[in-house]
Amino acid sequence: MQFIDEARIRVEAGKGGDGVISWRREKYVPKGGPDGGNGGVGGSVYLEADTQLSTLLDFRYLKKVTAGDGNPGAANNCTGRNGKDAIIRVPVGTQVRDTANGHLVADLLEKGQSVLIAKGGRGGLGNTEFKTSTNQAPRHKTDGKPGEAMDLELELKLLADVALVGFPNAGKSTLISRISAAKPKIAEYPFTTLIPNLGIVQAPAEHQSFVVADIPGLIEGASEGRGLGHQFLKHIERSAVLLFLLDGTDELNPPSESFKVLKKELGSFNKELLAKPRLVVITKSDSIPEDAMAKFRKSKIDGKKPMIISAVAGENIPELIALLWEKVLAMKAEQL
Repeated sequence: MQFIDEARIRVEAGKGGDGVISWRREKYVPKGGPDGGNGGVGGSVYLEADTQLSTLLDFRYLKKVTAGDGNPGAANNCTGRNGKDAIIRVPVGTQVRDTANGHLVADLLEKGQSVLIAKGGRGGLGNTEFKTSTNQAPRHKTDGKPGEAMDLELELKLLADVALVGFPNAGKSTLISRISAAKPKIAEYPFTTLIPNLGIVQAPAEHQSFVVADIPGLIEGASEGRGLGHQFLKHIERSAVLLFLLDGTDELNPPSESFKVLKKELGSFNKELLAKPRLVVITKSDSIPEDAMAKFRKSKIDGKKPMIISAVAGENIPELIALLWEKVLAMKAEQL
């Protein structure tokens, strides 16, 4: 399945049904009077968040959604049937904007959350509605109103408690495969991860878990459009905690320098990302020479001693999960 996180679509609500002019023509009922019914209301367009969806792929082919028109009224004061509503299902985490002005129309953050996007047109009035004491035989009715229509931009931002941030080949995919059931592609060359991956991690507390997102690797200049990671920086915005993974075996880019570059790219994209709780980890301890390991143990990054882990060997993985869980709980408590 392709991972599509942006799409455009046009939505059109249904037109209201027309009112009608009609007269009672029953035997033994002289001067029966008007009995024209009102038109039905046009169908509306709704957006609904669905946890079964994880991409906007459907909208690569679906460019327009139209709700049903209301039926016209009928004799005997019968109101026309309302038009059928159109329900568009999107992944949880989808933001919807009006293409015309960029206004945020909806932000679907919860399962089953439903938002009215385009309201159906009002039905027209039949001639019965115009009967008065001085006008017993009105020959007037109104037509149904057109429904609302607009062009929308859909943007999916993944919902995760923890986002893994790092350069390509820093061990993000290996870590998420170790701590969750996620099975991302893992290889020894950079840019193995081409789409974000989500994994559910069992927390130290019983029957508790949190979600981790593996974001494609960033490179210097990502906030300006370089590399692959820039396409997915927006997915980090919704995360409660950032986990920086720094490759301890990369001699050309030492962990301290890598952290500075990553931090700069996040700040250039969105300064609010730098205010999020974060944890810094040096990876691949199983492959780090002893002299370099001794240096890392004495070093400080982001003002603290970094945790050193090995996802392959499982070194310090339980301790890492516990720390992440503490930060996630603290962030959720603050939000409440």
